[in-house]
Amino acid sequence: MAADFDAYLSTSLLVPICSIGFQIPKLRAFLSQFLFTQEFGQEKMQFPRAFVVICSALFLCSTLTYGQQASPPAPIAMTPTPTPAPAPAPEYVNLTYLLSVAGPFHTFLNYLESTKVIDTFQNQANNTEQGITIFVPKDSSFKGLKKPSLSNLSDEQLKSLILFHALPKYYALSDFNELSSKDPVSTLAGGQYTLNFADNSGTVHVDSGWSRTKVTSAVHSTDPVAVYQVDKVLLPVAIFGTDIPPMPAPAPAPTPDVSPAADSKEGGSSSKALPSSSSCHRIVELSLSVWSQLVLAVFGGLVLLS
Repeated sequence: MAADFDAYLSTSLLVPICSIGFQIPKLRAFLSQFLFTQEFGQEKMQFPRAFVVICSALFLCSTLTYGQQASPPAPIAMTPTPTPAPAPAPEYVNLTYLLSVAGPFHTFLNYLESTKVIDTFQNQANNTEQGITIFVPKDSSFKGLKKPSLSNLSDEQLKSLILFHALPKYYALSDFNELSSKDPVSTLAGGQYTLNFADNSGTVHVDSGWSRTKVTSAVHSTDPVAVYQVDKVLLPVAIFGTDIPPMPAPAPAPTPDVSPAADSKEGGSSSKALPSSSSCHRIVELSLSVWSQLVLAVFGGLVLLS
């Protein structure tokens, strides 16, 4: 029985052992040498039990080795796509410094600081996405302002007046062409404090009701802050009422002056010219009378001779 079991076990393990063993170089050499040195009978094959145990162990080892070799390769780690760097934040704009060095805006800057409106402008310029647009009158604009006077305004009215000079958004000069069709435009003063704009061939005109002016220069125009110089203080209707004084009529075109001396000279020359023409007529009449008398005398002499 033991021999039959050995023969059965050897026969059942021979095929898989040989099929896998020949795929491993070391086992291939061992099996080749072993198979060619053993004797195969016609009815059955007899193998020692030690050979069966060794082949079984080799079969298990080769199976593990083959499984490790046939395992799929580890996935290749993907290189992460670099995240684009965020856009740089806009540069901080110091409106106090800008207005103090940019032009003759000291009076407007004093009003900004005394009413604390400079803080509102500064926050709108640097802490919002919309930005700000400021219309700054020159110092001479305040000096020429007599009626109405700003000295009679209350603190709240004065603060609203200064807020009235700013729009809660950044506008480049090229934007006013489109903005002129959206009148009226709200200001930082809110409510009824609105402005009207007109773009005339690139020149921006600003109308507050009481004052009409134009943008004369761009002091600063980089998003998110735009500062434009104007020639007049913007006076809102919400403070000064609707009794707007009429705009002064344009001065008439100058006419050329006619000198009275020239008129006298021309009159004198014409008066002198008249006597000269009458004297010519007299000379002609005198000449005709002389010739007629001469002809009559000659004709009378011929009659006497005949």
